[in-house]
Amino acid sequence: MKAIISLSGSLLSKDGEINVEYCKKFAELVKNKEVGVVVGGGGMAKKYVEAIKKSKNSEFLADRAAILITKANAMLIQTALGERAFPKIIENFDDAALAFEEGKIAVGAGTIEGITTDTDAVLMAERVEAKKIVNAGKIDGIYSEDPEKNKNAKKFRELSFREFLELAEKNDKRNAKVSFPFDLVAAKLAARSGIEIWFVDGRNLGEIEKALKGEKIKGTIVR
Repeated sequence: MKAIISLSGSLLSKDGEINVEYCKKFAELVKNKEVGVVVGGGGMAKKYVEAIKKSKNSEFLADRAAILITKANAMLIQTALGERAFPKIIENFDDAALAFEEGKIAVGAGTIEGITTDTDAVLMAERVEAKKIVNAGKIDGIYSEDPEKNKNAKKFRELSFREFLELAEKNDKRNAKVSFPFDLVAAKLAARSGIEIWFVDGRNLGEIEKALKGEKIKGTIVR
């Protein structure tokens, strides 16, 4: 079953250094699977976003800086995959379709300002007709509130698209580095095409594998 993995850039660094070992283990996990990967910016992107806003309060330029970081992160995964990866970072979703046709793994990043990598992952899924997105980050599911701010926040095991859209809309601020795990535009696109979203803690590669196989996960499933 085709799937797109939305991989948080925060997973690619540890203690301020590139986590090369994680990149290698992730590549080993997916190299024989029919997947595409869209990589986010993570903590480094956040630093650039904050710096741009301090220098010139521009959401557009903050987005542009974050996109550049996502491309650098995508190159880490592309390099770790070696010959299994499509030879260029996906910026055009037709290239993603071509990658699947050639039996390669499409590795993408941010594309245009104002669009998150969540949205890029859904658009890639729509283009290649994948019916599942695995959202792998440092949050182990969807909660009623930010669990870092409220320890009593409720964790959801499963949500309908309607329920998920309500949560996404409540938390959508339309600016760079919002804390909710998935942005509203991406949520609406997934809902229109009936693309399931499986939220897992990407630090546990076994959870990513279970999600790809459709097995029981500790996170949240939206469908």
